[in-house]
Amino acid sequence: MTIASVMVYVDPEQQAEGQVRVARDVANKFGATLIGVSAVAVEPPFVAEGVIIQETTAEDLKRIKSALADKEQWFRSVTGLPKERVEWRCSVDYPTVFLADEARSADLVVIKRTQPNLNQFHFVDPAEAMMRMGRPTLLVPDHVPALSADRILVGWKDTREARLAVRDALPFLARASQVTVVEICTSDEQDTARHRVRDVAKYLQRHGVKCQVDVRVHMAEADAHQLVRVAKEEGVDLIVTGGYGHSRLGEWMFGGMTRGLLNEAPVCVMMSH
Repeated sequence: MTIASVMVYVDPEQQAEGQVRVARDVANKFGATLIGVSAVAVEPPFVAEGVIIQETTAEDLKRIKSALADKEQWFRSVTGLPKERVEWRCSVDYPTVFLADEARSADLVVIKRTQPNLNQFHFVDPAEAMMRMGRPTLLVPDHVPALSADRILVGWKDTREARLAVRDALPFLARASQVTVVEICTSDEQDTARHRVRDVAKYLQRHGVKCQVDVRVHMAEADAHQLVRVAKEEGVDLIVTGGYGHSRLGEWMFGGMTRGLLNEAPVCVMMSH
């Protein structure tokens, strides 16, 4: 398994280069094509008492398209990659919808973990995108400018999503100097948990992955906090986990671990759903 195409979402107004540089580094690591994606949706007219107070004009639309064109030049200059290894895709469309559609072309999608706000017309919702794309998602915190992925933590849970995450992360895991597979469980589940993580370790070792296992008992702190603490102990800069959630009346609902990592992880997190 390998990574041949890396897609990264670029906010039309962003100045920070963090997630673009991370995506570029991943593309270089695997000799992959790098695809930049950006979008802005036209907001519907604002109407009060039957009177249009504000609406997008032809001039506004022209400015949006010009901003997207300018962002392409910014993106290409930040990547510094040969022209034939870089693609740019943009549209006047809802950012999350456009990214989810374009993700069909990618092996991995890179997104900033935090957004200025979740205005659906201007910004990608990282959580919703992860749930919709059907591709592994690499979530990059604001302050992270690079990813070595030399030491990786796998947060294991015996679920479909975790199995997908481990399989999707194999290109990274096989190149890491150390991988730790950890499961957080109740005190009466420790023996069963050890059996599970050893099975995962054997699976990874057959793919040439150097790995060790760890089982931790649930503590008073949230599982996401506990996993982040283990990541700090192991000196990792990448956490691999399943992404857990579902849509409920149009709103995405997430489990505690997924929500905690989306909100608080200080390192890059790779999730599969």
